[in-house]
Amino acid sequence: MKVFPTTAARRVVAVAAAVVAGLAISTAAYAATSSSGTPTAVIPKCTASDLGVWVAVNQGNGAAGTIYYPLEFTNLSGQTCYLFGYPGVSALDGDGNQLGSPADWGSLAAARIVNLAPGATAHTIVGYHDVVVGTAPECTSVKLAAYLRVYPPDQRSSTEAAFPVDACSHAGPIYMSIIEPIIPGVGTVNG
Repeated sequence: MKVFPTTAARRVVAVAAAVVAGLAISTAAYAATSSSGTPTAVIPKCTASDLGVWVAVNQGNGAAGTIYYPLEFTNLSGQTCYLFGYPGVSALDGDGNQLGSPADWGSLAAARIVNLAPGATAHTIVGYHDVVVGTAPECTSVKLAAYLRVYPPDQRSSTEAAFPVDACSHAGPIYMSIIEPIIPGVGTVNG
């Protein structure tokens, strides 16, 4: 003998199924939109090929043996990308040979994700320690740097930015520092 559920039991099952289906649809819709109601997309990291990188050499500001320069990152691609943290930076001579040690940097504690829309710019600050180049005993051979090799954070490809300064030709002394993680906006005085 077959037992059939009562009408009330069938209604409970139907309501439960409708609630589950509704939750699944609303969860999928929420996952496909941001809080503004527009579709979300995965934003890729900015690569060297996405960026125009430049140093505002006319905006150097010095103090106690260090000159600080804005290092700018402009998104030249047709899509939004993001930067997070510090770039890798080293000086190059006119033939593309690295001069001295790469720049150092600090903690990632203050780092934040910087989304760069096409045409937008973010920046950090390069500290050039001219006193190290001029006085460090390990920096006896000085050459003129022509460029900086700049690696966007977490990237293995690089781009270059003009930066004509004296540089230690041998590894050892640290004569450049990246002062802060990349932050939004143009870092020059007049934008």
